Amino acid sequence: MIIDNVHRVQARIAAACRRVNRDPAGVTLVAVTKGRPVDDILQILEAGVFDIGENKIQEASEKYEAVPRLSKVPQAVRWHMIGHLQTNKVKDAVRIFDLIHSVDSPRLAQEIDKQAEKIGKIQDILIEVKTSPEATKFGIDAQELGHLIEQIAPLSNVRLKGLMTMAPYGKTAESARPYFRSMRNLGQSVLSMGMSDDFETAIEEGAAIVRVGRALFEE
Repeated sequence: MIIDNVHRVQARIAAACRRVNRDPAGVTLVAVTKGRPVDDILQILEAGVFDIGENKIQEASEKYEAVPRLSKVPQAVRWHMIGHLQTNKVKDAVRIFDLIHSVDSPRLAQEIDKQAEKIGKIQDILIEVKTSPEATKFGIDAQELGHLIEQIAPLSNVRLKGLMTMAPYGKTAESARPYFRSMRNLGQSVLSMGMSDDFETAIEEGAAIVRVGRALFEE
């Protein structure tokens, strides 16, 4: 089932790209595996998806250790931190993740830089921008983005790759379009936005990374 779901999602990505004359190769599918067993991750890898998204450090750490031992796929997994990151968890996050999607303050960026320097790593990050009025959403306000970018620029062990946002939960994928469009207008080249319910709309509005969970794992 999972492999068939992967193929369906990839076909939907390709169709969304065709609608706006984009190359599907420019869209990275991140399989969101929070709460899923390691066996599900192994099936995702067998289907050819090597970007894995987790939002809790402890769960991610356990999977990070287990997957290389159990996987029969030689290609390396790329791990994405897609959840809110607290500064006291940064040490482990830097050890595990290739890309941290949820940087939303100078303090967090500075701690990432500090911990990455300790292990000789340049840590790729995205700034999380709050485009939704929902109180449960994290991220900085768009008007604060320039200041945060200025604070990140001098950090030697942090590499800013772009922006991330989460649209508010709506009745239709189309309801997310204004939020994705506002992100595109901020002018960063790499945009992480879109989930199972709205990733096609996100792609039409320029998303380079889509984070999909339910559509990959449920019938």
